[in-house]
Amino acid sequence: MSANPHLSRRGFLGMSAAVPLALALGSGTAHAADSAYAMVYFTESTRLGDGTDYGLHLAVSPDGLNWTPLNQNNPLVTPTAGALGLRDPFLMRKQDGTFVVLATDLKGTDWNYNSQYIHVWDSADLRTFTGYRRLKLHDMATHSWAPEAFWDAGRRQYAVIYSSVNSSGHNVIMVNYTTDFVTASAPQVFFDPGYDVIDGDMAVGVNGYNYLYFKKNQTLVAARSTTLNPGSFTEFGTGVAHGGTEAPTVVKSLTSGTWWLWGDTYTPNGVFYAWQSTNLASGTWTALDQRTYTQPVNSKHCGIATITTAEYDNLLAKWGAPAWNRLKSYNYPSRYVRHADYLGRIDEYPIEPYKDSLWTLVPGLADSSGVSFRSVSHPTRYLRHYNYALRLDVDDNTPTFAADATFHRTAGLADATWSSFRSHNNPTRYLRHADYALRIDPVSTTTGRQDATFRVGY
Repeated sequence: MSANPHLSRRGFLGMSAAVPLALALGSGTAHAADSAYAMVYFTESTRLGDGTDYGLHLAVSPDGLNWTPLNQNNPLVTPTAGALGLRDPFLMRKQDGTFVVLATDLKGTDWNYNSQYIHVWDSADLRTFTGYRRLKLHDMATHSWAPEAFWDAGRRQYAVIYSSVNSSGHNVIMVNYTTDFVTASAPQVFFDPGYDVIDGDMAVGVNGYNYLYFKKNQTLVAARSTTLNPGSFTEFGTGVAHGGTEAPTVVKSLTSGTWWLWGDTYTPNGVFYAWQSTNLASGTWTALDQRTYTQPVNSKHCGIATITTAEYDNLLAKWGAPAWNRLKSYNYPSRYVRHADYLGRIDEYPIEPYKDSLWTLVPGLADSSGVSFRSVSHPTRYLRHYNYALRLDVDDNTPTFAADATFHRTAGLADATWSSFRSHNNPTRYLRHADYALRIDPVSTTTGRQDATFRVGY
């Protein structure tokens, strides 16, 4: 159970997301080859305050690991029926090449809220979402958590899987079949290993097997079957977790034989971890270095689908990249640059209030070829050095302040694909952290170079 009493039921609820990545379009409408990724999610800050939104959020990524939230990380659409909010959105490309979005009918953290329905949207291009409706799945006095779908070629129907408490008294994964996500067949039990299971996520047709990933206790576990028949899946392999972990999302790399398994940790709330494997049949996963991936800020229970280059470009053109950035530490990649009590430091994500870790990178106040860091939460204040320590001060329009608040971005001292920032008026010194506090120092050691290297992202 979560340490946060408001989130204790989060030990149950999750969302899961992965497109059946091995899904062949078969006789469906052909579309251009996918080359990028889209992620749907909702947002929840640790304290359920600013940064919490139970609408549909969307991010894109060229590599499936580092994400650009669209629409300034605001929702693109919000449910207008049922609980008037969503959790656990899932995104899938259908046989005709268009998309469908499914989501749990639940706003907030009332785990006792019952709904026999799920939210559904259609989308031709993820730029507009149409046909909003709720799809009824069952008549039980329980929930319909973390819905996902996959194409069952043998039945020539989509299978919608979700978690409900049935007559067994515990959560099982149910399934209904549909052709249109408007009406569905009667529910059946898809997977019941005899204990509580939620957050089912499928990888279909991988070297003769179909894989079902789910949450067991606080761990992500797999089952597999040579068919897609309800009741045919058997647990196998070794589970993974990082604290209390839920919402497995399995994604295949578009450029290699690598699979990624995303999990959403709720201790603390909303931290994504990722694992990788080159062979699902091995049943084992290796943790990814957090340097290699960055989740959208405050994102929860994601769903990931692959998209084309044109779709990626069109989404960025439509919704825009954020006007702000986050700076991730190279040698402490769970930590981000933030201000606290008007002092600059690096702290572990998630950060409260989260806007204290958001920065608008503007032309340098003393030299427009440089950069200054304007606070999003305190927009009259900038990061500047004073006695070599970094603090957040109001611009007093003096040349000294402008120079103290200006840095020159260079290739990362520890990794040229990252960034380092040299002081404008103390050019032998770089922005770095020491005991998690930010300062400017001369850098000559390996540790110093790592302390002075950051990833500018979202």
